Amino acid sequence: MLYRVLADVAVAVHGLFIVFVFFGGFLTFRWPRVAWVHVPSFLWGGAIGLFGWICPLTYLENDLRVKGAAAGYTTSFVEEYVLPLVYPERFFGGFPRSGFIVIGVFILALNAVLYWRLSTRLRPRA
Repeated sequence: MLYRVLADVAVAVHGLFIVFVFFGGFLTFRWPRVAWVHVPSFLWGGAIGLFGWICPLTYLENDLRVKGAAAGYTTSFVEEYVLPLVYPERFFGGFPRSGFIVIGVFILALNAVLYWRLSTRLRPRA
């Protein structure tokens, strides 16, 4: 029972991390110091999408589920939990690798624009 609860906590933390990767740049407009945590986070998230890596939180959750006698899964967290919410028909046989590359590029591009905008806002005017 404890391992299942811990696995669910890992899923919740993973979900919050993904939301932070996508939208944490907006927090920097209010609290610029958030950038110290957000920049490495969005770079990591973008790299996972671009290079097809699997986040360590996925491995942690799988391990906890196996210890809790529940089945783990062999796909990534995004494939298992996020994408079925967006595409309930389960992607007609799988989500293409190019889709993850697009997600990675989107993360990097969105945050590049946000941080460029933040830098122009914080720059002292002559």
